[in-house]
Amino acid sequence: MSLLQIAEPGESRARQACHGRVVGIDLGTTHSLVACVRDGQPVCLPGPDGEVLLPSVVHYRSSGPPLVGAEAAAMAHLAPYDTIASVKRLMGRGLHDVMGKCPYRLNERSESVVRLRVAGGREVTPVEVSAEILRVLRQRAEQALGGELAGAVITVPAYFDDAQRQATKDAGRLAGLEVLRLLNEPTAAALAYGLDRRREGRFAVFDLGGGTFDISILDLRDGIFTVLATAGDTALGGDDMDRALVELICARHPGGAAFAASVEADPGLARHLLLQARQVKHRLSSEELVRITPVGGEGEVQISRADFEQAIAPLLQRTTLPCRRALKDAGLTAADLDGVVLVGGATRVPALRRHVAELFGRPPLCDLDPDQVVALGAAAQAEIIYSERNDMLLVDVTPLSLGLELMGGIVEKIIPRNSRVPTRARQVFTTYADGQTGFDLHVVQGERETAADCRSLARFQLRGIPPAAAGVARLEVTFLIDENGLLHVTAREQTSGKEASIQVKPSYGLTEEEIERMLLDSYEHGAEDVARRQLLEQRVEADRILNALRAALAADGHLLEPAERARLDEAAAALAAAREGQDHRLIAERIQALDRASQEFAQRRMDQSLSRAVAGRSLHDVERAVHLQEPATEGEPCPG
Repeated sequence: MSLLQIAEPGESRARQACHGRVVGIDLGTTHSLVACVRDGQPVCLPGPDGEVLLPSVVHYRSSGPPLVGAEAAAMAHLAPYDTIASVKRLMGRGLHDVMGKCPYRLNERSESVVRLRVAGGREVTPVEVSAEILRVLRQRAEQALGGELAGAVITVPAYFDDAQRQATKDAGRLAGLEVLRLLNEPTAAALAYGLDRRREGRFAVFDLGGGTFDISILDLRDGIFTVLATAGDTALGGDDMDRALVELICARHPGGAAFAASVEADPGLARHLLLQARQVKHRLSSEELVRITPVGGEGEVQISRADFEQAIAPLLQRTTLPCRRALKDAGLTAADLDGVVLVGGATRVPALRRHVAELFGRPPLCDLDPDQVVALGAAAQAEIIYSERNDMLLVDVTPLSLGLELMGGIVEKIIPRNSRVPTRARQVFTTYADGQTGFDLHVVQGERETAADCRSLARFQLRGIPPAAAGVARLEVTFLIDENGLLHVTAREQTSGKEASIQVKPSYGLTEEEIERMLLDSYEHGAEDVARRQLLEQRVEADRILNALRAALAADGHLLEPAERARLDEAAAALAAAREGQDHRLIAERIQALDRASQEFAQRRMDQSLSRAVAGRSLHDVERAVHLQEPATEGEPCPG
């Protein structure tokens, strides 16, 4: 399946909407841009000041509409709590994710969604802040193109989870945009570089922006552009370099600890110094030594490029593990690649470029403006949708596995990590207990074998199915990840036709630590998880067999001689004891032993049932009944 030119089955709304002006938007942490295709080439559209980069900053005033862009950035040191920057890091996050890390005033009574308290007694969410930025970009594009936009492709980090993607899409809609597609930033960069013009090749796209890091491995063969693997860190970027530089400036300042304390105590001064640090970072990309007089202090501070590189070394090292993991997931080595593409303003740092060259054993490609390349690629994607090109197909992947919790708390992965998207997967389950009239479905995300070790995404119920014996009902569960990476789950009981569905839309997303922990834990605890899953599965099977035996003995225990009943009770007791232990092999052995011990009993029960069924009936009637009987089918344990 393809990220480009693929719509949901039976749905063509996106293409029908693309009847006019379409654009690509890079909603960035530090800067945002809008681009369109002119004369066959994607170009970024400038604002009234002639700049294509719009600072991703929003300043809220006591009255009047908020300021966006450079005007807002100029207010950061005067009203730091009312001037919101780097809001992308808050998108799709929960209150507990940002407590202690957010430099703004939070409504700590909010149940889960982050709410920022700004001027005029207002409270705004990150979605609303992002919508203000997108609204300005929309107006810029409409002025440049001479009319209302038909739609926009908005880029997101490849490692954004479902909540973060949904928050981005909601922001676009709030800004009055028809969001045609969410496109992964590394994919957009690859399109902008024109890698699609090459017939074959494998490329790594190293994207380090203001607040997020993505690494994607792409393969192009015969016009099919496949994302083989993706990894990253949603809280790593140029902003972290700026903060490391602020700490270095404070350490070098003649005022020492007193100056550092004054910066920490004054949010306005801190924001001003952060802006000054960013300017120093830019200068150090071309200069070996920079001298500055820090705002709010006296005395000169010298920062050399070597000092700066030492300060950011831990940040550069954080990119190493995701790169190696992406290569491993793709089944490749660095030597197998045909090129490495740099994306994001932070990749201008010389130390970063050397680090990438060492990681991949080759100098990276960096001939396009790294600030603009994502927006240019988004515009190219919008044009592909508009023109309905069929000479290029792009296949993306999902970064984490998705599945259901089954009986015993084990996880059945429906869509594994790094599956191509859009994608659809179906699986059939059945009931565990006699007379069961409903299902509780628990959707989880993660790499572990038990639901307790994964992240809960959503719960929903299917009710009203006819009561029947265990194993008779058939529940077909469908997982659909659409072209935007958003998950839809549908459950349908095949016998009754009852159906329930949910669009998974959690109120907050995963932190970067949680994503990293999920993947690392899946590697470190792989053998342990498999053993634990096997134990849980055998316990569920033991419970099923013991319950069935108790019911059979209660109904037909008179068919057994006392010695036979004693042997059966002994085998059942042995299974019950093994079920409480930790050895799944022993439980399996005791299940088999009980099965052997109960075979004669089962045969007598069957003979008794047949005798009752044929009593008083002709041979012709019996043959006809047997002929019409439907064969039994086996099923899996139902979702818990």
